[in-house]
Parts: sequence; structure tokens; C-alpha cells
Amino acid sequence: MSEPRYLGLSPYLYYTDATEALEWLVRVFGFTEKVRYVDSAGLVFQATVAAGDAEIHLAGVGADYWAAKGVDRPVGQLNIVYVSDVDAQYERVCEALGEAGEVAPPQDQPYGARVFTVLDLGGNSWTFWQRISDTADLPPGWQEVRAGAGTERAPGE
Repeated sequence: MSEPRYLGLSPYLYYTDATEALEWLVRVFGFTEKVRYVDSAGLVFQATVAAGDAEIHLAGVGADYWAAKGVDRPVGQLNIVYVSDVDAQYERVCEALGEAGEVAPPQDQPYGARVFTVLDLGGNSWTFWQRISDTADLPPGWQEVRAGAGTERAPGE
């Protein structure tokens, strides 16, 4: 029997108002709406958006759902979105949010990425990530360990 191949990974996010969340994700991040499923009142109960080739699914759930889980609202998660130009994405997000949002500017990270993070209206964190180097600039004493390599490398080796 052969091993199954991974074909992808897709977040599934819960919002108290999926209609508002869908519109926000498209307007602020520039995601592309693929499909929405609405109830008889026209409210979104489930939708799919695309960020490049990646799909993100969202669903609207009411207070009963969260009460059954022992919490009062959706619990946010971190989503990383890889982009070709993090500074351009930052400008897009800031322009879309206007005065309503405060977003820290992109920062270079020691692991070779330039990133910024923004919270959506459901409490989910979205980190936009641009690879800027294949070399990690780790603090003294830290090491890079790659799976399958069998050896550890100190920075600069």
C-alpha cells in the first residue's frame, strides 16, 4: 500500500458574522472570493476565498456553538500568507483599513523573512511573510538544525 501524498492545507476559520468577515478579507487583504453559501436571509454561513493558490474557508457560527465549547466567541489563530512584496501588501492593508486600523510596519526577522501582522475582525492574526534571505542570522549559541541533514550548523558556517 502506498503512502498518501499531501495535496495542500487550508485553514477553516470561524466568525460570528461570516458575511462581514468575507467582505473584510476581500477588501482589506485582496483575497479573491471563490464561493459563498447563504441562508434564506442572504447571510453567509460558509465561504471560500483564495490567496494565490491557497484556499481559506470561513464559516459563521452563533453564540450557541461557542457556549457548547465553553467560550464566548471564536478563538483566533495565526495564519501565515506568503507574498512576493510584503511592503506593497502592508501599504494595501493600511490603505484599506484607513483610520480604523493600526498596523506595525514590516520588520526583517533573523530567520530570513520580512513580516507584518494584522488582526482581522474575528480575532485571527494574519502574518504576511516575504522571504528575503536563505541565511538565518541567529543569536550567539543558537543553531540551525535541518531535518535529514544529520549535522548542526552554527551561523556563518
